[in-house]
Amino acid sequence: MVFKVIGLIDLTDPSAFEEYRKQVSQTVALYQGHIEARGVITEIFWNELQCMPFSTYVELHFPSKEDAHAWAHSLQYQSLVPIRNQAMKLTLFGIAI
Repeated sequence: MVFKVIGLIDLTDPSAFEEYRKQVSQTVALYQGHIEARGVITEIFWNELQCMPFSTYVELHFPSKEDAHAWAHSLQYQSLVPIRNQAMKLTLFGIAI
């Protein structure tokens, strides 16, 4: 089974985002994960849940839910949270496949 982590992102500071982006993949790799995809949202077909606006997304893969949790709460990732908070608003959720 693969555990995916999906992030819906509303960029607020592009330069802070670039700083965050340069560092985040190293923290993911420490927990056996990798960034599968990143992209720009070009179209919303439905928004019946009335989600807040987002302009980009990221898809991470981890071997397990436990690895994803360990990464999200790790000191390595938590040290990037101040930069992340400057760079974006983020909704992050997990999917078991």
